[in-house]
Amino acid sequence: MKKLTVIERLLSLTLLPKEGSYTDLKLVREARENLSFTEEEHKMLNFREENGSTMWDNTVDTKEIKLGLVAERKIQDALKKMDDEGKLTEQFMGLYEKFIGE
Repeated sequence: MKKLTVIERLLSLTLLPKEGSYTDLKLVREARENLSFTEEEHKMLNFREENGSTMWDNTVDTKEIKLGLVAERKIQDALKKMDDEGKLTEQFMGLYEKFIGE
């Protein structure tokens, strides 16, 4: 279980692969569902578009998310690759610390 903020959940979704083996994709699909937002969360967070950006109320910004080992490894691999290539950005630093450590 990982305690992730809204932005970390959104960023994690971008790190999961869109291609792979059948079994990996089944596990990644489950991870995507766990990282996504329920109807209740949409109402509570009040997602909305403002000036071309997605905004939300960050009063309840974190949630415990269950991710399987394969999904965690895929996210770790993507973060490590970004770091190794010198392409890690500040917005991914929190995720890097949670999935890989300092």
